[in-house]
Formats: sequence, structure tokens, C-alpha cells
Amino acid sequence: MAGTRPPASGPARRVLHLGKFLPPHPGGIERFLADLLPAQRRLGLRPAVLAHADASDPATGCRPAFGAAAVRARVLAQLAYAPVSPGWPCLLDRLVRRWRPHLLHLHLPNPSAFWALALPSTRRLPWLVHWHADVPHDALSLRLRLLYPAYRRLETAVLARARRVVATSAAYAASSRPLAPWQDKVEVLPLGLADAAPASPTPAAWPAGDGLRVLFVGRFSYYKGIGNLLEAVAATPGVRLLLVGDGEYARAARERAGRPDLAGRVALPGALDDGAVAGALAAADLLCLPSIERSEAFGMVLLEAMRAAVPCLATRVAGSGMAEVLDADGSEPAGLVVAPADVQALAAALARLRDDPGLRTRLGEAGSRRFQRRFRIANVARDLDTVYRACLGPAAGP
Repeated sequence: MAGTRPPASGPARRVLHLGKFLPPHPGGIERFLADLLPAQRRLGLRPAVLAHADASDPATGCRPAFGAAAVRARVLAQLAYAPVSPGWPCLLDRLVRRWRPHLLHLHLPNPSAFWALALPSTRRLPWLVHWHADVPHDALSLRLRLLYPAYRRLETAVLARARRVVATSAAYAASSRPLAPWQDKVEVLPLGLADAAPASPTPAAWPAGDGLRVLFVGRFSYYKGIGNLLEAVAATPGVRLLLVGDGEYARAARERAGRPDLAGRVALPGALDDGAVAGALAAADLLCLPSIERSEAFGMVLLEAMRAAVPCLATRVAGSGMAEVLDADGSEPAGLVVAPADVQALAAALARLRDDPGLRTRLGEAGSRRFQRRFRIANVARDLDTVYRACLGPAAGP
């Protein structure tokens, strides 16, 4: 009968991921999912994914991607950073009935995933919620603040229905207000990446001259602290900065980079593909992630730097996983961590790393070892499969 769940054992267990986007859409969640799917195939699982069609890759329908069946739903508009896709619920229902997954893996935040609450076919399945980030209900967007109460009710219903919830760091799990009532079913598993960067890195256009090469990669958003990084570089001679990405802060960043105290020391090439980012990392002396709010839940770009043995400089944002990723308080940290929104502390760390190449080497090597131990996607996929097995046991939620 359509929608009936087959036995949950053996090598043919099927997992249906509900994601927001897939690459080439930029983002850490997208990169994680793209690397997770083939890793799950290698474990003997059969993953599939329903996501939205990206503007840079608008083809819809079902076609293979990243070693899995992938269905992309057409997007008609964006509302408060969320894709509006009227066809999503029909595609989800059809995919569940025809493909008959054993488990539904919801990657949040993603308002389209809430359609699983309304469909009998999905409600018959066990759910795992992957909690990538809280929705910042106190964010700068008035529209987001107005819509959050309705979102919160649906979010709570999904968390109540889930058998397990995966958070990406202990710090984020402990500080998340939405997760507070559900701590008994929260598992902490980090995100991960494939062992190797793209095979064909392309050179990046660094500012001319000598000095410490500092790389930033990410969306130019208010919480990324790009303005603080620019001020810190301006206060630190012998530092060059490559800002990779795009977003609402890009214009302000370009204007600040053009002032006399930074002239010729900052390059802003815009968003780059994976090969170009790999090339930028290969030439970087340091990766800096100066975020100022816990909207930076994890910091996937830190893993990319650690994989490439590039030392990191990040901020100790309360409730964020960045310091945990770098093992900042451990015996072998992969980078330095400073207070958020503290330009002087950021400048002092840049100067220290500029003047101590031995420290940079030690941090980079420690990061590479830490990546191999903790963040290889094969290890993450194996640990996640253990959580899947717990989900497929006796029901643990309403």
C-alpha cells in the first residue's frame, strides 16, 4: 500500500532529506548536504533529497545529484529570506508515496519542511530534525520579526514530532531557546566535509605586495563582522585581505575598503566557485571569521580551512559553535579566538599571527589533525547513522 513503511534494517534503508537548497547555491548547509549524500551511499544507505531550485541552477524535477536522487521544487518568490514554492507539498507527498523512505531527515531552518506536518504520508514516518540554526527572531528585518510567531508554532510542532534532534555543537544546543524543552532527545554531532577540496583549484586575485594574507569567505551579512575586520586590518600594517562573497553588506564593504588607510590592501572579487575558494585557501596564511552574533551557528568555512591546514582566527560568540569547532580551550587549538566586535583584540591577533609564522604553522597542523579526527564526512555519516537507527526503533515522540 502506498506510504507503508518497509522493514527498517539491511543495506537498503532509504532516507529522504528535506533541504533548503543544494549547490551551486552557496552556503555551509548546502555544502554539508552535498558531501553527506555520497558518504551515506558508501555506508549502504539510499539517500534522496527534496530541495528548492536555485536561481543559478533553476531546472526542476528529479535528476541525480551528489550520488542521490534529487528533486528540485520551483521557487516563485522569496519571503523574509525563505523560498516560496507552491509545488513543494505535492512533490513531497508524491516522493514519499513512490519512493517509500524509512526516515525523514528535516534540515532546519526551512519553512517548506513544515509541510510534513500536514501530509498523512509523511506523518507515518519517523523524523529526525537537523537543527542547523535558530531563526533570529530579533533580527534587523521587521518582516521576519512579524512572521516569527507563526513560524515558531510550526517549529515547535516539528520538534515535538521528531524522534531525535541533531544539534551541531554543544554550545549551540545549550543556548538555543527553541531546543530547551527537547533536550532529552537532542544529540550533538558536528557537521563535516569530504576529505579533499575540489581537485582543480584556481588562483585567487590577492592584493599586490607582501605581508600576511588573510582570507574571509562567506555571505556579506550584518552578523559576519566584516566591518570590524576591515577596521582591524586598517590598524595592522603588513596585512592584506581577500573578502570572498556577496550580500547586503557588500556595498558598504567596498566603500570602506577604498579609503586611504586600506587602499591597495583589500580585494573583493565577489562570490567564487568551489575551485576558486580552494585556490584562495591554498595561498592564504590565515582564515578569519569575525562574526558578532550566534547566527553564525557553526562556521563551515573553518572546516575548509582546517582541511587545508590553514590556521583560523574567529570570535568567541556566546552560544555559537565556532570556538568548539576550533577546540579553542583544548590542548591543541586550530586557531585563535577573540571577543566578538572587539576591533583592538582582532587587530592584536592579526599582528601576533603576522609576526609568528611558527605559531601559524602549529595552528594549521593542529587544525588538519583535528579535521581528520572529528570532521571527516565519513565519520560524521557513520555517527549520524547511529542516530538513524535510534529513530527507527520504538517511537520517541507524539
